Amino acid sequence: MPVTTAKIKEMKQRGEKVAMLTAYDYATAKMIDAAGIPLILVGDSLGMVVLGYDSTLPVTMEDMLHHTKAVTRGVKEALVIGDMPFMSYHLSTEQALSNAARFMQEGGAKAVKLEGGVTVAEKVKRLTDCGIPVMGHIGLTPQSVHQLGGYKIQGKTKEAARRLFEDALSLEQAGAFSIVLETVPAALAALISKKLSIPTIGIGAGAGCDGQVQVVSDLLGSFTDFVPKHAKQYARLADIMSTAFRQYMKEVQEGAFPTEEQSFKMDESFLEGL
Repeated sequence: MPVTTAKIKEMKQRGEKVAMLTAYDYATAKMIDAAGIPLILVGDSLGMVVLGYDSTLPVTMEDMLHHTKAVTRGVKEALVIGDMPFMSYHLSTEQALSNAARFMQEGGAKAVKLEGGVTVAEKVKRLTDCGIPVMGHIGLTPQSVHQLGGYKIQGKTKEAARRLFEDALSLEQAGAFSIVLETVPAALAALISKKLSIPTIGIGAGAGCDGQVQVVSDLLGSFTDFVPKHAKQYARLADIMSTAFRQYMKEVQEGAFPTEEQSFKMDESFLEGL
C-alpha cells in the first residue's frame, strides 16, 4: 500500500524509526522503493551531486520538476517529497502555493519540503490548508549557507537552541507532517523530537530523531568530491565504476570487446555483390 503522511506520523507513535533517502532518477528511485524505504526526497542536493554546482542555490524549479517526474515514475509505494528550491517560495505565499502545486500536478510528488521555521510558518499553514503536505527543514539550511557563514553546526548556544526549538514548534503548529533537523547537536535534536508530536528526520542530528535521511550518493559512495561527517558509506560504487570503466577501455583497445555474444548475425550471402 502507498505510504501516506498519516502512516509516517503513526510510525512515530509506535516508536518505529523512519528511513528516508534522496533520489534523482527513475532507476535509483525504483530500487529504493523496492527496498521498502518509506520516504524519498527529490532533494535540491542534486545541484551538487548530479549537476555539479558548488551549492544548491543555482537549482531551478525546472531542474526539480524534471527530476521529480523521473523519480515518481519509478515509485509505487514510497511517499515522494519534492524539495522546493531557492527563491521558489520566498517572495510570497502565492508564489509558494503556485510552485508547490506544480510539484504535485506536474511532478507527481505527494508532498513538498521547505527550509526555515518561524519565517515560513505562515506559508506552511497556507499550503497545508490547501491540501499540500509539507515537510519542514531547520538547523543547517543549505539555501541560507551564505547567511549562516558556511556549513556549520546550528543550535550550539542557548539562544540558538531556543530559536531552533521555536522554529520546530511553529512548523508543527502550521501543520507540517514532519521536520528535517540538519547538523544540530544530538542532545538538542533528541529534546526537540520528544517535545513534538510529529516525526523529526535527522541528518547529522544524532540517533534521538524519529528517523534519518541521507543523500543517496553519499550512502553509495558514488560522489567523490567530499564525504560529509554525518554520512556513512554503505558501498563504494565510485571504486567499482572506475574499475569497470578502465576494464571497458582496455578491452575496446585490445579488440576484446565486443565479442560474438554482443554481436548480431545475418545471412552473409546477402552481402555478395554489395
